[in-house]
Amino acid sequence: MRLKTIHRISGIFIALYVVAHLVNHLASLWGPEAHIRLMDALRPSYRNVLVETVLLAAIGMQIYSGTRLFLADRKTAMGFFEKLQHWTGLYLAFFFVVHLSAVMVGRHALHLDTNIYFGAAGLNSFPLNLFFIPYYGLSILSFFGHLAALHTRKMSTKVLGISPKQQSYGIMMLGLLAAFLILFGLTGYFRGLQMP
Repeated sequence: MRLKTIHRISGIFIALYVVAHLVNHLASLWGPEAHIRLMDALRPSYRNVLVETVLLAAIGMQIYSGTRLFLADRKTAMGFFEKLQHWTGLYLAFFFVVHLSAVMVGRHALHLDTNIYFGAAGLNSFPLNLFFIPYYGLSILSFFGHLAALHTRKMSTKVLGISPKQQSYGIMMLGLLAAFLILFGLTGYFRGLQMP
């Protein structure tokens, strides 16, 4: 199986999880309790040995294949969306390594509940938020940017008179909105979320 095919298949599986994860973070707009309720409802679907193992393997494959594709194609990438796909993919690889390492250490070594308070702690304390706000914001923008770049390459049909390139810009704008709303919710509407 070709590296690009493996990358695409693992990417689809990861994207399904990431969408659910981002929807969970959007629930923070209704407060930490709503976020925790939705997380508790979602966790049984992914926090089991089978799904978690497949998800972690897919992320590992995504990091490996994405890095190889980046190194092979970065000098020949032409145009905005091709370059966007390469650079957002590289950032996502970095984010996955750092984020998953933190979550796994938190869960397995420190025995913490990695709920909203675990993820939002750095967003709500100065000076840590100077790192964590761009770190999380760029991860969301990179996810949507990567999808937008892929959409430009694969989509050839207008939808409601909107060209594939315009659709891709729309996907990027949706990512910007999602990043803003998630950070807005996870920071208690930019006033600071009270930590327990």
